[in-house]
Amino acid sequence: MRLRKVKLAEEIISGSNYILKDILNYKGKYNNLFGNNNPIHVELGMGKGNFIINNALRYPNINFIGIEKYDSVLVRAIQKLEGVNLPNLRLIQMDAVDINNVFSNEIDCLYLNFSDPWPKKRHINRRLTSEVFLKKYDSLFKKSKRIVMKTDNRHFFEFSLKSLINHGYKINNLSLNLYDDDLSLNIPTEYEMKFVAKGMIIYYIEVIK
Repeated sequence: MRLRKVKLAEEIISGSNYILKDILNYKGKYNNLFGNNNPIHVELGMGKGNFIINNALRYPNINFIGIEKYDSVLVRAIQKLEGVNLPNLRLIQMDAVDINNVFSNEIDCLYLNFSDPWPKKRHINRRLTSEVFLKKYDSLFKKSKRIVMKTDNRHFFEFSLKSLINHGYKINNLSLNLYDDDLSLNIPTEYEMKFVAKGMIIYYIEVIK
């Protein structure tokens, strides 16, 4: 899918107080950045920010970091934050492949929401639940490892489930149709709302290690 260019996106992003610059300087020091020892939750591929922003609003005692590669998408999240004060939220523009260069033994939970399924076999290592990425994630977590994932793609869900289990994760929670279950704690992404409106099934898994 081609992303639309957003006028002045780079300027809007660089001028936001929520955006972290010189991110390599924060590796291993994110609690100092937030000024507390609260848990740190990271969303990899945050899109337009509905999920991460509403989590930060709902859980003020958790620090949230949203990561997004594309400026045309990230700028939409920043626009939603105009006039909003969330000291427990920061955003990073970067490629997911570099994530282990940015964090070191300091996060408590990783969210993978509607990641690109990369359906072609030759692209398997680009999937965010491939063995390549799961090895990168190992160095991110503080103690126990927790990954929460949502997707509309059944094949990607099955691949991810197998990959996570093979990497030593245990299933803590699983749904083969999230919207048939209790949604009291669910915060949807923009993609999720569109998919649900079309009657599509949402798959959910939470694993720990």
